[in-house]
Amino acid sequence: MAQNQGNTSSREQQRAGLNRIELGSKRNSWGNTRGRDTVQMRASSKQLLQSLKKFQLQIGNVSQLRIMLHGPIGSGKSSFFNSVNTAIQGCNMADALVDSTGGKSYSFTLEFHKVKKDRPRSFYPFVFADTMGLEPESSNGIHTDDLNNILLGHIKEGYTFNPIHPISTEDIDYKHDPSLTDRIHCLLSVLPADNISLISEEVIQKMKTVRGKARDLGIPQIAIMTMVDKACPLVQNDLEKVYISKRIKEKMKVCSDRLGVPMNCIFPVQNYFEQVTNNVKMDILLLMAIKNIIAIANDYAENQACAE
Repeated sequence: MAQNQGNTSSREQQRAGLNRIELGSKRNSWGNTRGRDTVQMRASSKQLLQSLKKFQLQIGNVSQLRIMLHGPIGSGKSSFFNSVNTAIQGCNMADALVDSTGGKSYSFTLEFHKVKKDRPRSFYPFVFADTMGLEPESSNGIHTDDLNNILLGHIKEGYTFNPIHPISTEDIDYKHDPSLTDRIHCLLSVLPADNISLISEEVIQKMKTVRGKARDLGIPQIAIMTMVDKACPLVQNDLEKVYISKRIKEKMKVCSDRLGVPMNCIFPVQNYFEQVTNNVKMDILLLMAIKNIIAIANDYAENQACAE
C-alpha cells in the first residue's frame, strides 16, 4: 500500500510538469520581496491573465477541457469558481450559486460552468463541473459513485443528483459511450484551510475514493486550499505572506497527509466573499492556480487523444 501511494505521488508530481517550476520561482520571489510594489503585482497579474487568453486547445476530438471540483460542504468549491471568474473578468462574478448557510445539501444539478472571453458568445476552452458537497452520512451529500461517473463522462449535464440513489445505467441522463470530450481532464479537491483538521474521516475517505478512481484513470489531480486568510492572522493582514507563513505551510502539510496530495500540488487561495472589487494579491494566487490546472489538464487530454 505504501509503495502504491508513493507511486501515485510521483505520478502527480510529474504531471505538474515545468509549470510547477515557474510557480516555485514565483513563490520565492513573492516571499522574499516584502514591499513588492503594487504596480509590479498588477504586471504579474496581467502576465498570468495574458497567458490564459493566449491558451488555445489544439486537440482535434476535444472541444473543451473539463475540470471537476469536489469536497465537503462549505469548503468553497462554488466560491472558487466564482473567484477564478472574477480574477479573469476583472469584476465581481457569481455564476455558480453559493450556499451561504453552510447547511446540508439537498439537491444539485450537474452544470458545467463556462468562463466568458472579451468577445460576445466567446468562451475560454475550459469549463468547471461544480458538484454537490460531500457529507459524512451515507444518505446526505453526493454519492461517490456519481462522482466517479462524472469522471468517466457518463452523466449528462442537467442531471439532478440523489444522495441515496446514484445514477443507474437505465437513466435517460446516463451516457453509455462517452468520448474524451465528455470525460474529466483534471480533478480538484477543495478543502478549507481554517478547519481542515476538523473535517470528518468519513468525508476524507469519500474524497480518497474519488481520488483513487481518478488515479486509476490517470486523471491529474490538484488540491485547492481555500480560506487561508481565516487560518493565519499574518496572511489575513497581508495575503502576500501566504508562502512564508509557517501556519499555512502546516495546513498544507495536514492537507497532504490527510488527502495524500503532494505538497507541490496544493494551491492556497483566498476566495472572493465580501469584496466587491478586485484585489490584485487574491487575483495572482487564483490565476497561478488556474494556469497550472489548465496546463496539466491539457497535457492529460493530449496524451489520451494520442493513445486513442
